[in-house]
Amino acid sequence: MSRTSTIVGYHQDDEGNWVAELSCGHSQHMRHRPPFIERWWVLTGSGRAAMIGQSVLCTQCAAERDMASR
Repeated sequence: MSRTSTIVGYHQDDEGNWVAELSCGHSQHMRHRPPFIERWWVLTGSGRAAMIGQSVLCTQCAAERDMASR
């Protein structure tokens, strides 16, 4: 199982935060919370659209892979 995946879509959670839908089937929050997390692109529709197909680290796949290797 790869640790990287690509962004295939988005939806908003109950609090209005953007969540990326990943090609592996998992989802991951994409928050813009400077200065800790700077993802300015998540604030606009065109910014989110530009990131479709972008590779990202899937933390859930990474955790599953780490658990399987134990």
